Amino acid sequence: MNTAPPPRFPQVSAVRRRAVIDALRRGAVPESGLDMLATGLDRFESALDAELDAVGSGASVFKAVRGEYGSGKTFFARWLGERAKRRNFAVAEIQVSETETPLHRLETVYRRLTERLSTASFPPSALRSVVDAWFYALEEDALAAGADEDELSTEVEKLLAARLTEVSRHAPSFAPALRGYRAALAVGDETTAAAVLAWLGGQPHVASAARRFAGVRGDLDHFGALGFLQGLLTVLRDSGHPGLLVVLDEVETLQRVRTDARDKALNALRQLIDEVHSGRFPGLYLMITGTPAFYDGQQGAQRLAPLSQRLATNFTADPRFDNPRAVQIRLPGFTRESLVDLGVTVRDLYTAGADAPQRIKDLADDAYITDLARAVGGALGGKVGVVPRLFLKKLVGDVLDRIDQFEDFDPRQHYTLTMQSSELTDTERNLATSADDVDLDL
Repeated sequence: MNTAPPPRFPQVSAVRRRAVIDALRRGAVPESGLDMLATGLDRFESALDAELDAVGSGASVFKAVRGEYGSGKTFFARWLGERAKRRNFAVAEIQVSETETPLHRLETVYRRLTERLSTASFPPSALRSVVDAWFYALEEDALAAGADEDELSTEVEKLLAARLTEVSRHAPSFAPALRGYRAALAVGDETTAAAVLAWLGGQPHVASAARRFAGVRGDLDHFGALGFLQGLLTVLRDSGHPGLLVVLDEVETLQRVRTDARDKALNALRQLIDEVHSGRFPGLYLMITGTPAFYDGQQGAQRLAPLSQRLATNFTADPRFDNPRAVQIRLPGFTRESLVDLGVTVRDLYTAGADAPQRIKDLADDAYITDLARAVGGALGGKVGVVPRLFLKKLVGDVLDRIDQFEDFDPRQHYTLTMQSSELTDTERNLATSADDVDLDL
């Protein structure tokens, strides 16, 4: 009788496993496969799944996530994104940035949204695939209603106008741009079609000839962006995507911008929250992530009383009793025990596709992973909460890869943890006892 335990990851494809391991080796958060690494997130599953289901049925939800650096906010957002894609949602993750994506310029936020738009079938940017699927759905609906081939174009035009009636009240240029895109494709003018679609995605400086062809003028502005978001939600819904998850990551960067830009950005965020709650964006799940300093500090949300009121959540109770349904949720961050659990999970995932699985199990056992977690945490001032990225990078790239490739490599004999300043983030560098050269024997 075979008494060996079954493998932990029997159904994981080699491609999916490799993508996760490669990202960890680079010190990055994987774009997918995060369900395999989720540790301690089960407490949020029920509430978030219920919210996703509500959004898929036409509701809209706003959620704020707070956590210290290293607590896994980006991981959490991408993990939720994977759950959303299983419901056939579209997803867009946007990094808030003073120079690249200033929050007070919603036209730029919308542009980044369309650039980062992805679905379960299409990577960023999926805008063209979504629009093409929408026109295909309109044609199918027209044919199902009895239209013949000669009437098809006219009937599709009628359906387009009917589906975008509400959108046209707020963004009158959205429907003409879609018509222009379809018309350009019909005459085989791919260049004009691509330019019109770029304009529809909020791109500036589109050729004037393309804009004239579509009957639109100028560039998208701050106020038009909200109308275009309405239109995008309509197109997504009719093309088989019942919801859109938009993540505004790292909103704490607003604390470091000029005072006037910060105040405008905070007010824009307040406006977005109010629009979501008003029901203007059925099918939208809007999430922001930030540090406690943003939510509680005077240079962050507290600077604008109406925004602070909308985000207010009581976190005075034991974290075990935090309400996952609240408008703001906090990530508990890593303890040494949960960090070790994550390391063991990654080792087992790696082993499932390794050339020398037994050697990895023997040399990178649970005791060694515990020692490595302790050493990395010690090198960063004992701040376990900020070490997951670096810990997993060292575990995969410095330890597991070498065990798998070299028969005589023993990490306890041949490996010393060394961290160079160049491989640390600013936060990690500030915590390191000596960022230029940290050596710890394991």
